[in-house]
Amino acid sequence: MTWLKRLFARLFPGTKRVQKIVARRPTREEINNLPLFEAVGLDDVTTVDCAGSAARALANLSGQSVVGFDTESKPTFVKGEVSAGPHVVQFATLSRTYVFLLHDADSRRAASELICSPTVLKVGFGLDSDRRQIPQRLNVHPQSLVELESLFAKRGYGHGVGVKAGVAIMLKRRFSKSKHASTSNWSQRVLTPKQLLYAANDAYAALRVYQALQKDYAHLAGGGVSIYNMEI
Repeated sequence: MTWLKRLFARLFPGTKRVQKIVARRPTREEINNLPLFEAVGLDDVTTVDCAGSAARALANLSGQSVVGFDTESKPTFVKGEVSAGPHVVQFATLSRTYVFLLHDADSRRAASELICSPTVLKVGFGLDSDRRQIPQRLNVHPQSLVELESLFAKRGYGHGVGVKAGVAIMLKRRFSKSKHASTSNWSQRVLTPKQLLYAANDAYAALRVYQALQKDYAHLAGGGVSIYNMEI
């Protein structure tokens, strides 16, 4: 039994078979008409690129039970070219987001420790590629990762729910993403302000969506249920 099946078994302990639910995703027009998502600003973002900032970030994040998570890689434009990423790893709390630049050895070590920590739940969208790339790049195997797309699939929204749709469904907000930033050079040693905000908000939005999902599951189950209290 997968962990998602175990989750639903805990939410509905007296039900052997849960009726399949089909939910409608909001259209692009509906999303565009929503209020803008309250994104984090540069004052709430810490760049981790040296021994001191890595130690401080690790100390803060190691004490968290749940963080938003995402990675960024320098894009490939040639057919058959293999990505050397990830080049950047992001962890978000509600008050601060940490952007780890992996060209720095201390930053890599701290990020690796968090990624393979079983006690820090890391939630995000589109983590399949991260599961493949992280072992190759950092020589660690991620633990306690929750793919939010899978949770939306179980709610009847089908596969492929990304951060934009997730934010619209759960928070009733429009999440703005810059295509220019997404295809920029993430391997450079100093990120631009636009890159930092792009990276930080991907992780922060994932955390906000996870919290909304957790509250919704707890409400359905009559309270007292946490998505964190499960095997990953």
